[in-house]
Amino acid sequence: LSYGIWPTLSKVHHEGISKISFLDIAYARELNYKIKLLAIVKKEKNTLDLRVHPTLVSEGNPLSGVLSAFNAVYFDTYPAGDLLFYGEGAGGIPTSSSVISDIVSISSGGGPFCRKEENIRIKNIKEIKTRYYIRFMAQDRPGVLAKISKILSSLQISIASVTQKERRRGKFVPIIMITHEAVENNIREALSIIDRFSLIKKPSRFIRIENL
Repeated sequence: LSYGIWPTLSKVHHEGISKISFLDIAYARELNYKIKLLAIVKKEKNTLDLRVHPTLVSEGNPLSGVLSAFNAVYFDTYPAGDLLFYGEGAGGIPTSSSVISDIVSISSGGGPFCRKEENIRIKNIKEIKTRYYIRFMAQDRPGVLAKISKILSSLQISIASVTQKERRRGKFVPIIMITHEAVENNIREALSIIDRFSLIKKPSRFIRIENL
């Protein structure tokens, strides 16, 4: 509706929350983030960044406080600035209200009102550029962190912060990294290489960060 395109579902990258662990939730909280399942739409010239996945948002962002049956839609606009629409989006009464609204719209002849744009390309998820939270499970041995950092550097991935609190000699412990902006294809390639190391317990996980 916003950008005049009706994408097929196969072109929309989507992930659920099944791979999010309590460990990720705890580390996100320590880093002043909340993990939220977001549907993200951004237009960049003639491309559309369209994706659905778990995302780290800062605790200062209004979306971080959306809980339980509530949903929210957040707009970054010009010149009106940031806009947030917030309300119940699940449960019997809110859902029935939406269904009744759709029935009334259809029965009164309502329908799609957006213009159709022919020249917009949906960006492949591997093309996006954003910041990342990465969790490795690595054996606590000398040189492991250096090997990880070397691979990331070789793929133009710059590290903003590293957290490694638990130390159990010879055991697998979490290493949490926050990156600066990086191309997702490089992130995926780096993790596929690092996961082949004998001192890494695969699969390593990453979560995208949105600075809204």
